[in-house]
Amino acid sequence: MIVPRYYEDLSVLHENTMPARAYYVPASKRMDNLVEHREESDRMQLLNGTWKFQYYNSIYDIQESFFEKDYDTENFDEIQVPSVWQMAGYDTHQYTNIRYPFPFDPPYVPQDIPCGAYAHTFDYHKDENAPKAFLNFEGVDSCFYVWVNGSYIGYSQVSHMTSEFDITDLLQDGENSIAVLVMKWCDGSYLEDQDKFRMRGIFRDVYLYGIPDVHLQDLFVNAGLEHDYQDGRLKAELSLAEKNSEKQFSGCLVAASLKDRAGKQIWASEACVPDENGRVVFESSVSRVHAWSSEDPYCYMLYIEIRDGEGRLTEIVPQKIGFRTFEMKDQIMCLNGKRLVWKGINRHEFDVRLGRSITEKEMLWDIRFLKQHNLNAVRTCHYPNQSRWYELCDEYGIYLIDEANLESHGSWQKMGVCDPSWNVPGSLPEWKE
Repeated sequence: MIVPRYYEDLSVLHENTMPARAYYVPASKRMDNLVEHREESDRMQLLNGTWKFQYYNSIYDIQESFFEKDYDTENFDEIQVPSVWQMAGYDTHQYTNIRYPFPFDPPYVPQDIPCGAYAHTFDYHKDENAPKAFLNFEGVDSCFYVWVNGSYIGYSQVSHMTSEFDITDLLQDGENSIAVLVMKWCDGSYLEDQDKFRMRGIFRDVYLYGIPDVHLQDLFVNAGLEHDYQDGRLKAELSLAEKNSEKQFSGCLVAASLKDRAGKQIWASEACVPDENGRVVFESSVSRVHAWSSEDPYCYMLYIEIRDGEGRLTEIVPQKIGFRTFEMKDQIMCLNGKRLVWKGINRHEFDVRLGRSITEKEMLWDIRFLKQHNLNAVRTCHYPNQSRWYELCDEYGIYLIDEANLESHGSWQKMGVCDPSWNVPGSLPEWKE
């Protein structure tokens, strides 16, 4: 076996991944279009493109250490990243709903599990102002092992979620190599039994991003309405991380500012020193804001700035936000004090040409389809979508119900939990003891 059997070990979900965080892309300077064009950030390096690829019918067919730094991949095929290997002619497409696509024996999966070996080289040059480097996979199905320059860096699963690795100490100036082994199934597949075509591979973006020694680690922003829905109430909770985890944050300052759609600054905080845990909270009233709704999706741009003790900007993170308040009034859903009527659909991330590796072009087609048919809401069936989809829903005015990557109804009948007749139209579940 070329790798440890993490793919059917319930005690291992990730190995060496960074803690989960809110989505954002940092930069070293203010860029008004960074949300729409994150690839233009000077702190981000996309690794998408043509990678070397070899498909195996079984994990046991891999006899050589393809992940070694100088391994010769001349006989490998080529595949686009991101993509799914079924759309590239490997393996076969498979659609199931309630039934699992393999024998039910949790946490085990078929022993001759198919897999794909990926290899890629890229140039990297260290930025002295952002010396730490993180490797980000936004979506890999179903689980994967990663090596950089021949060294193993980690493992991760949960296919529709981001996995980040700190690879600072493994990168070198100039050419570097990355290798990824993707498994078709893992124990997590028992929890990903969604009604969909089953497709595998590195199906979302892969990129590096650099960060300074003291950097934003996570953020939570709440933008509601107050004073009869006329004024905004902005609260931003930020947490910083320090290079050596020594929590020496006294040498930096954090500030926030807000711009309207025309680029006019309408609010700014005072620069604050983080507390000993690297935490900063900004909370303020913002007078006479333009409320967000599906009919009028007005967005503001919030900037989080981190400066060193001499006032030099070291990192900036932009976030688009909309001021809105959701409430239940007399058992009626209301947005900004008015009755909210949902007219929505379920949506899979899927294209007949690309499978699940859709681009912004396909997302915008879906947005236009929704708007042309007077629809205002979407449910991400049945997993988190690409980060850009959420931004587009904000920008174009789509109410969104986000689903977790969790569905296991293929086990219900096996475990005797639910009467199968619940799936007949007009019937309800009959829950058993």
